[in-house]
Amino acid sequence: MLNSFYYKIRPFIPRHCQIAFRRIWIRYRRRNFAHVWPIDENVSGPPEGWNGWPGGKRFALVLTHDVDTARGQDRCRRLMNLDRALGFRASFNFVAEKYTNHAGLFNAIREGGCEIGLHGLRHHNNMFRTYASFMAQVPRINKYLTDWDAVGFRAPCMYHNLEWSHKLNIEYDASTFDTDPFEPQPDGVGTIFPFWVAGKGENGGYVELPYTLPQDFTLFILLQEKDIEIWKRKLDWIVARGGMALLVTHPDYMGFDGEKCGFEEYPADYYAELLSYIKNRYGDQYWNPVPQEIARYWRDNMVERSSDQQVMLNRGAGS
Repeated sequence: MLNSFYYKIRPFIPRHCQIAFRRIWIRYRRRNFAHVWPIDENVSGPPEGWNGWPGGKRFALVLTHDVDTARGQDRCRRLMNLDRALGFRASFNFVAEKYTNHAGLFNAIREGGCEIGLHGLRHHNNMFRTYASFMAQVPRINKYLTDWDAVGFRAPCMYHNLEWSHKLNIEYDASTFDTDPFEPQPDGVGTIFPFWVAGKGENGGYVELPYTLPQDFTLFILLQEKDIEIWKRKLDWIVARGGMALLVTHPDYMGFDGEKCGFEEYPADYYAELLSYIKNRYGDQYWNPVPQEIARYWRDNMVERSSDQQVMLNRGAGS
């Protein structure tokens, strides 16, 4: 109840006070949820019929960057260059109506082999608060998806309603997580693999991509961790299970090139260290698709194959 009340009044609280309160609150909650965060041993394994990642890779690595503010947008090129220098690709998810989006930046991101996604219209409330308020946003969301040639969506603050999201013209959603009791809507989906959210009638469905590594904001701004040990421990755990390591980071909170970090910033070197750790420890054992690619792989190899198998079973039963 306290969690829900806080997020209702948050827009009226000064930013520094928000961060200070959340730091106190998350440290208290961390002790209570040590058995399910950052690792929940009870998450489900691979789905039935799972044959593995492309090329026999050991695990999938999906990097996503949420751009919450104009400050974050100004840092996107530096973050993209960091990824590229270490041999990785990512998606960049932009908020449509909070700051001016630059077509030149979008083009540069795509030319770099990365992907553009939509991170909601604004970034200050629960878009699923009521069905009426959600439906009022759907036409604008779908227009931005079309205008941006984007097929993926992530709701601000990781709010989610998987049934209602069928109204969005998307191939995938990325608004959930395997386990994260610190989110405003803390119901984890309990898996480190993608999964299909089937629709009804004309709504064929979409792929859900939960994040499985703790968010940078949680680790370095709220918990004020000074190293990446939690990232490495959770990553190694996912790799041992052959799952999907999906990470959410924010250029808004990264300090680049040795700049002095502000109240809600952390050194981008932490993120670079994680990428180096992956590259050096796991070599060619990972598949690094952008979200659109992994969603299409899952749809083509898990969903459609399962449907074909069901058709064959039905035909066999009738012969």
